[in-house]
Amino acid sequence: MDDTERTAQGMTTRRQVLGDAHVDRAVASITGFTADFQDFLTRYAWGEIWSRPGLSREQRSMITLTALAVLRQEEELAMHVRAALRNGLTPDQIAEVLLQVGIYAGIPAANRAFAISAQIIAEANGGASTPDRKA
Repeated sequence: MDDTERTAQGMTTRRQVLGDAHVDRAVASITGFTADFQDFLTRYAWGEIWSRPGLSREQRSMITLTALAVLRQEEELAMHVRAALRNGLTPDQIAEVLLQVGIYAGIPAANRAFAISAQIIAEANGGASTPDRKA
């Protein structure tokens, strides 16, 4: 796959995972300073890694949520909770991922990730609180 094809595949995958509105905002905010970085993200993160056949989008979302929670990357975590819901993860599955984070990466990281995720899930439910877990 050449760079043109990788960019096209990346943009398709990026839109499917993050949604058109998010990608449109990101593209609209590209400047001369950020253009190479945005191209890099589209070609490699989305055109290479997220487009590989070895893992499902759901699995990639679980891994991404874990990494972002551990690194305490709050804005990216919120964006990827939205993406995880779009990719088919349920709130219960997101909670299970964050429980794993609590055990292996620490309670403070999981605590903050739960708070952020609950807010995003509530927004996705039209403002309703997160549903009760059925586990």
